Amino acid sequence: MAGPLETPDTSTGSAAPRSIDPLLLKVEEAAHLLSIGRTRVYDLLRLNELRSVKVFGSRRIPRAAVEEYVNKLMEEAA
Repeated sequence: MAGPLETPDTSTGSAAPRSIDPLLLKVEEAAHLLSIGRTRVYDLLRLNELRSVKVFGSRRIPRAAVEEYVNKLMEEAA
């Protein structure tokens, strides 16, 4: 049986699990994706440069917010 972040791979007929990218990231995961430190992510959140949500008291960053932030950086650099 597949776990909460896995689905069976039906494209090859194999029952091997395939991971699903999470929609909400922990601060550490967002930092890893952005290649910056955890403290810098908290700075971006504090400055409203990066959107986040609270889920039962835990801060989570939507994957789309990370992509929006990177797109904004690219537009500013152009």
